[in-house]
Amino acid sequence: MQALNAVVTAVPSPQSAGILAYSAAIKRFDLLERGREQQLARRWQERRDKSATDELVTSHLRLAAKVARGYKGYGLPIGDLIAEANLGLVIAASRFEPGHGARFSSYALWWMKATVHEYILRSWSLVKIGTTAAQKKLFFRLRGEMRKVAGETAVLTPEIAQVIAGKLEVTARDVIEMDGRLCGDLSLNARVGDGDRSAEWEETLVDASPDAEELVAEHDESTRRSVALRAALGVLTERERHVFEARRLAEPPVTLAQLGCELSISSERVRQIETFAFAKVKRATLVAARAGSEAETA
Repeated sequence: MQALNAVVTAVPSPQSAGILAYSAAIKRFDLLERGREQQLARRWQERRDKSATDELVTSHLRLAAKVARGYKGYGLPIGDLIAEANLGLVIAASRFEPGHGARFSSYALWWMKATVHEYILRSWSLVKIGTTAAQKKLFFRLRGEMRKVAGETAVLTPEIAQVIAGKLEVTARDVIEMDGRLCGDLSLNARVGDGDRSAEWEETLVDASPDAEELVAEHDESTRRSVALRAALGVLTERERHVFEARRLAEPPVTLAQLGCELSISSERVRQIETFAFAKVKRATLVAARAGSEAETA
């Protein structure tokens, strides 16, 4: 389509001088009256007159640039944002139907915002912003809602997050997480502190997990306990071991009544055997552990 080619070649360069030149160039196109918009739309719908859509598009390039500038806060090149808004303008011109009473600008505004939104979503990681309708709404409206609630310099607090969550029909946690994503990632190599006390942020992070030395020590201790337990079980009689394993090692433990029925004894007798067996195992475990420690230091 000629209109599309005209718009693409008119996309400004990222430099400020290119933006200024583009802004000056699009001012030469006159705005259209309602009747002229309807006439051009009919020419396209009835005769596929490409010059009609060209005129519709060029007369609204200033509107597209204005829409694009409204999304400068997302950190994307303004030239790319304008190009996407122009693309939405071309789509709107090709689909606008006369006779419905709407101005072309009102119809085109929806398409321009839609194409810009899609561009922003493609440019930002989907891992960051999510893909649900609620998350997209939160992504595009969070900053505006924060300004409404607490002003231009607002810092998100739990109370503000709760208010915004209610207005946007999301959870307060969603609001807080999206605010963190929109604030951007912090490099681990960023410097924190002043002067001689400054250090990379990575160096200030605290890892709560055990280090290698602790893991080795824990493994050795676990091994010693396992060896000691196996040795201690050897001091039990067959029935004592059966009761001990069923009551202390099984998951879930077998009930006293079940063991009593199995061994043809009372539940009270099973409890006595368990207590006696546990005491024997405890003593034998301590002896085995002490012996192991003495062998290591010898």
